[in-house]
Amino acid sequence: MHHSNFVHLHTHSQYSLLDGAIRPEALVKTAREMKMPAVAITDHGNIFGAVEFYELAMKNGVKPIIGCEVYVAPGDRTDKTPRPRGLLDTNSYHLILLVMNDIGYTNLCKLISTAYIDGFYYKPRIDKEILRECSDGLIALSACLHGEVAYNYSRGLKKEAEIIAAGFKEIFPDRRFFLELQHNGIEEQEKVNAGLIEIGRKLNIPFVATNDCHYLKREDARIHDILLCIQTGTTVNATNRMRFSTDHFYFKSPEEMTEAFKDLPEAIANTVEIAERCNLEMKLNDTHMPEYPAPEGKTLDDIIVEKAKEGLEARFAVMVERGEDIEPIKWNYYDRLDKELKVIKGMGFPGYFLIVADFIDYARSIDIPVGPGRGSAAGSLVAYSLGITNIDPITYNLLFERFLNPDRISLPDIDIDFCYERREEVIKYVTRLYGAENVTQIITFGLMRARACLRDVGRVLDMPYADVDRIAKLVPAELNITI
Repeated sequence: MHHSNFVHLHTHSQYSLLDGAIRPEALVKTAREMKMPAVAITDHGNIFGAVEFYELAMKNGVKPIIGCEVYVAPGDRTDKTPRPRGLLDTNSYHLILLVMNDIGYTNLCKLISTAYIDGFYYKPRIDKEILRECSDGLIALSACLHGEVAYNYSRGLKKEAEIIAAGFKEIFPDRRFFLELQHNGIEEQEKVNAGLIEIGRKLNIPFVATNDCHYLKREDARIHDILLCIQTGTTVNATNRMRFSTDHFYFKSPEEMTEAFKDLPEAIANTVEIAERCNLEMKLNDTHMPEYPAPEGKTLDDIIVEKAKEGLEARFAVMVERGEDIEPIKWNYYDRLDKELKVIKGMGFPGYFLIVADFIDYARSIDIPVGPGRGSAAGSLVAYSLGITNIDPITYNLLFERFLNPDRISLPDIDIDFCYERREEVIKYVTRLYGAENVTQIITFGLMRARACLRDVGRVLDMPYADVDRIAKLVPAELNITI
């Protein structure tokens, strides 16, 4: 396949929440249609979309470049005093970071975590100090008009802009810092470009052409504008609201980009060079289980067999107390238990069950309400014997195979309901036991469903509420309709 001579290295997907209007799927497809060998996503302050984007790109034969447009504090990241209104009235500058390899990915993760934990002031922010510590394996681009070099230059601080550029070159040596040029129809940008070119030539810093894509097609500018209004809680007719001043922030074709930069072809060529240097391989199928604390001389296999058998006996005792005659059905239970244990041991999951059983025991021991179990885990007699679930799968004819299937090696998934007022205590217990570095919270994204979309868009367009309401109610509520 003949590849194009240009790669987009500054794009915002829908994970630049309510600011990027590009869906990862569409991004990858378009890049492929335009014969781009690679494409980057650089969402604001996060890499929420990284794995989804990586998998889609790999599937479509386009090289995924994981990046992020980070916010850099003007001073110390922990300093949260408001800036005096003046020449440089900003709490953060933008900077694009692109991952070259594993080290770069680890560093980017560190930077983003630090930005949320220490540096959060309106936005998650890093500073130059931590950037210096974590710059290995990353290529930096100076970003848009909100980048520190451009921002200073456009305020007339030319000397400062030069010093800042030299500073970045030092943090990112070996041709890992690029001055980013854009042709986006903004007058100010053209002035800044001239300044950046001057600085780059003087300090021997290479240039790169980007387009800061926020939507896929030029005609999507209006959709993007509506999205911004939803984010900022304004309407399209509001005066002095946040808006993009042109409709150029779309995913331009290599031809359009080459044409726009015909006076500086190296800025186009450098996009391909950068893409060739970014080679992250994500290992997505490895599982890393926390270590269940096993007593001396015992394997996890021994422990799960022992605990499951004890647990089953305890369940039998309760049945007998209820006056049931269990002798004729006992073999049925033992048989099933042995079969399940064989599969669990064969798949290497005893530790998983023991860990889950342990924190459920803990929760029950301090009277935190725990649900009886739902989803496919209810089909496991081992889970029932260990007290993970409280539903007897044999009484209800529930299948173990729906939960764990030796033919399809995938991690067991046990849904557990804890009382929401006290689930924090369970999380603390697990963190104490396995170490903070082995426990994480998982994010969920609220998607805008059809009805909510219509209501939001209607409000933003200043439509009368009654009309919006009437239209929204035409969408059947029970169906997960997307529009």
